Amino acid sequence: MTMPIPTANAAFLIDEAGIITAWNKACEQLLGFPAREAIGQSFGSLLVGIDPGDMTVRWRGLAEDHGHTNRVVLRHADGTTVKADLAILPQAGLDGVDRAWVAAIDNVHNDAMPDAVLVGRMPLATIIDVLPGTFYALNREGRFLLWNRNHERMTEYSSEEMGATNALELFDLPTRPLIAESIRRVFEEGEEVTIEADVVARSGRETPMLLCGARVDCDGGRYLFGMGMDITARREQERALRLRERALHAASNGIVITGIDGGNCPIEYVNPAFERITGYSAIEVVGRDSRFMAAPGMDNNERQQVREAIAARRPVNVVFRNMRKDGELFWNDLSITPVQGEHGETTHFIGVIMDVTATKQRTAHLEHEVNHDPLTGLANRNLMWDRLEQALHLSQRQKSMVGIVLIDLNNFKNINDSFGHEAGDVVLKVVARRLQASVREIDTVARLSGDEFVLVLVNQPTLRFTLRMIERLRQSLTQPVSFMHKEIAVGASLGVAVYPHDGITAPDLVRSADVAMYHAKATGRNEIYFFSNDMKSSSEARARLDSGMSHAIERSELFMLYQPCIDAKSGRVSCFEALLRWRHPEHGVLLPSSFLSEAEENGRIVEFGAWVLDQACAFLHDLKQLGITDVPVTVNVTAREYGQQDFVSGIASRLKAWELAPDLLQIELREETVIRNPGQVRDLAAQLRQLGLTLSIDEFGQGMTDLGFLRELSVGQLKLAKEAVRAIADGPEGEGGTMARTLIDIGHNLRMPVIGEAVETRAQLDFLTAHGCEVLQGLLLSEPVLPEAARNLVRDRMPA
Repeated sequence: MTMPIPTANAAFLIDEAGIITAWNKACEQLLGFPAREAIGQSFGSLLVGIDPGDMTVRWRGLAEDHGHTNRVVLRHADGTTVKADLAILPQAGLDGVDRAWVAAIDNVHNDAMPDAVLVGRMPLATIIDVLPGTFYALNREGRFLLWNRNHERMTEYSSEEMGATNALELFDLPTRPLIAESIRRVFEEGEEVTIEADVVARSGRETPMLLCGARVDCDGGRYLFGMGMDITARREQERALRLRERALHAASNGIVITGIDGGNCPIEYVNPAFERITGYSAIEVVGRDSRFMAAPGMDNNERQQVREAIAARRPVNVVFRNMRKDGELFWNDLSITPVQGEHGETTHFIGVIMDVTATKQRTAHLEHEVNHDPLTGLANRNLMWDRLEQALHLSQRQKSMVGIVLIDLNNFKNINDSFGHEAGDVVLKVVARRLQASVREIDTVARLSGDEFVLVLVNQPTLRFTLRMIERLRQSLTQPVSFMHKEIAVGASLGVAVYPHDGITAPDLVRSADVAMYHAKATGRNEIYFFSNDMKSSSEARARLDSGMSHAIERSELFMLYQPCIDAKSGRVSCFEALLRWRHPEHGVLLPSSFLSEAEENGRIVEFGAWVLDQACAFLHDLKQLGITDVPVTVNVTAREYGQQDFVSGIASRLKAWELAPDLLQIELREETVIRNPGQVRDLAAQLRQLGLTLSIDEFGQGMTDLGFLRELSVGQLKLAKEAVRAIADGPEGEGGTMARTLIDIGHNLRMPVIGEAVETRAQLDFLTAHGCEVLQGLLLSEPVLPEAARNLVRDRMPA
């Protein structure tokens, strides 16, 4: 097929019936039909694929779309076809009625025409409406000459309004100078301009647009052709990115982003907090491997965890030490998280650095306070037991001996009475220093209570070696202590037990050393006694004590006292503590400290404990009869008691028998019991909680209970260790109150009420009240009283 040669201005005339009435030369050249053959023919005969009977409908449809171009297929005289654009324009007569139509043929092509030619011949008006953004053409004055539908939708102007609109009117006043200058540069300097500006629609809606324009010369005139893209989504993304960047910069924790380069992780970004924490600027660290701050030889296990996590592309959290730029070590709580790319592969790591140096130091300080005696700085009872257990485990492996030395100062009460408690404190501090100076660093010196000390001497090669060490120690204790220009004589009785000869377990060894110290003290001189089996077998006093306990209940020698606990705010009795007493036929009234340890050892504590629970329930029932149902009673129990299989079920039976609410009875455990039997205590706490009873912890602060464990037990209240309260001797500002204040803060952080017991002075009362202790107990407030007196206290509801 040969493509016909297009002729300019090919047009013909059609009447109302669609009959061709005029045919110009260009039509003859284009379609091959001379005028004589074309005139008089139906217009539809020129259209391919149209039934002659439908010609009128077809041409009418084209005519009604007057002013617009229609794509048609025309018939050529040689039998071929011609594709062209056809525009039909009406021609009105003198009466204004359309009598004829001019059909103009343009953009002639056929199937053999190349795509580039076809596309090149497409009229601009047919293209601009399919563009994704706005399209417009301006003259030098900024008037719109051409635009697409997207431009109308975005500006909300109609076609008529847009033709009368100047481009500057689409922008707010501050932006118009920028737009005007851009238009000037396009026309006068021929620049291609790209700017971002907010286009203001007719309704006032603002749309951020990326606008570009260039000059086009056409038929001697110059015009600005431009396009615009809505960048609202991009602006939101940029805003979100800026927000994230500001968040990274404002974060108080250090943030570091690293790439992955083989086995290395080069730093790509650090925030200002990282610079502040480490001392390194971003310029100094970007590009370096992230491990350059590692402290050599420290925390190798944690660093291995990091290496393994990075190799496995998984998150990790460790705490280790790093070095600041100035060489100072700091504790770094580091969390590392992998970042995945578009295809799921790990491309980066984000590390969050938290400087926990201060927290570590506070924790270490707190641990020292919890594990050490506040007066002397020596290990306390809890730490001593821990060190002794460690020493025994080590001795078992090394087949060596461990020495336990119990030391009791002679006539210490006389020192306090004669020279005052300040002098007594000075003596205790001096003795502590002397004891530490007499042993090795691997040994432990502890203060048990009052004037009692204990030494744990590890890895003793021979008894002779142990004896020489203890003799040096005894000699140092015989030296007087200077106080206020006075010499205070000091002496001590020492009891010694050696593992494995005198006991296999830690309690056995301490008990043996205690027996030996008792015999040394009985001499009245500064003696050293090594434990022997003869001491134990000849303990007649202990045997008589055991014999007397076996008949104490049946002879009605036991009786109960109740010491009130006073609400610090209201001054009312908030609860009672049940206290056991033994009216011994020979020795008079004995306190629990005189016989309960022996009862615990021989098992009679179970019988005594059951009797105490019965008495406490009877007392609570009496209170209930008086109409008092909000004052509970606390009963202290030992490990041997709650270790009985029927302990909790026995409590349940008693509550039911006495018709008591569970929350009226509180079970109290000493902190050292909790530490030694955590699994058993956990089970007990769960059973008591199920029954509805409250668990109380006595002597809190004497040991070092895991605080999370206390929370797990749902402890109802904490009783401060008596030592902590007694240390409050110098008023609220004295350093003696540090331990009490610390323990109260710990209790409140655990959201547990704190009871200050053993309150004996006004200074102690004021200190504990000022630091938020909720409940107070002690001789200053009330001595333990008989049941009838206790009932009167709450019956009258008078402040104690």
